[in-house]
Amino acid sequence: MMSNARRRQIVSRVFEVLCAAAVLLALVPLVFILFYVIKEGFSALNWAFFTQMPKPVGELGGGMANAIVGTLILIGLAALFAVPVGCICGIHLSEYPNAKFSSVVRFAADVLNGVPSIVIGIFAYAIAVLPVKRFSALAGGIALGLLMIPIVVRTTEELLRLVPSGLREGALALGASRSRAVFTVIVPAALPGILTGILVALARVAGETAPLLFTALGNRFWSTSLTQPIASLTVQVFTYANSPYDDWHRQAWAGAFLLVMIILSLSIIARFAVRRLERMNRP
Repeated sequence: MMSNARRRQIVSRVFEVLCAAAVLLALVPLVFILFYVIKEGFSALNWAFFTQMPKPVGELGGGMANAIVGTLILIGLAALFAVPVGCICGIHLSEYPNAKFSSVVRFAADVLNGVPSIVIGIFAYAIAVLPVKRFSALAGGIALGLLMIPIVVRTTEELLRLVPSGLREGALALGASRSRAVFTVIVPAALPGILTGILVALARVAGETAPLLFTALGNRFWSTSLTQPIASLTVQVFTYANSPYDDWHRQAWAGAFLLVMIILSLSIIARFAVRRLERMNRP
């Protein structure tokens, strides 16, 4: 008869093998996607891609300089809108977790996080495009910001709730008000995790296309005006990929590669920022 200890060891080993197989199955598609994007996109990159404007239909060459700048502007507008709102909302949820209003806000954030991005785009179109009868960078920033808010809210709330209660009690015991304790003790302690959540949210919206089709629309010309249509990498890649021109297909792969690199850069920056802030907060 097999002993109980031996049986537990076998079961444990089987689950370890199954977990390892699941990890490999999850990584294989990601590796293949990255490999294919790098293979097709890196070879299509050149200096003109970063410095030149799109060529007219039928002409070879050109680049996506306007789309690169437009993407950075849209991401900046989204962060400007979503980060203050999301962080303050997350602070409220962590400070009043059992309030009825907090439950409603928490539920709304979870629902908003699951809403398809195209629905967010239609909503932003209704509130930011139709009233002024114009597509614009501001409308695109609002759409991307709405996608960021639930991620920032839930990340801020969860990270603040992980801060040891002793820090709050110590600040209150020294005579600090509740708001002062939150903003001078609790928030700085959770700042590394909050910053990571913000960068993850930025990485997510950097690759969105559907909301921008309804709001920023796209622009084949150089434009940095916040009240005019503006180019973006995702829309440009979408347009070029659906075209019948081989040169546009090549540039679409280059744009896709650049998007992957932007997301990877944000992830790396998040890791370095977390480590630096942890060293600063370490006694």
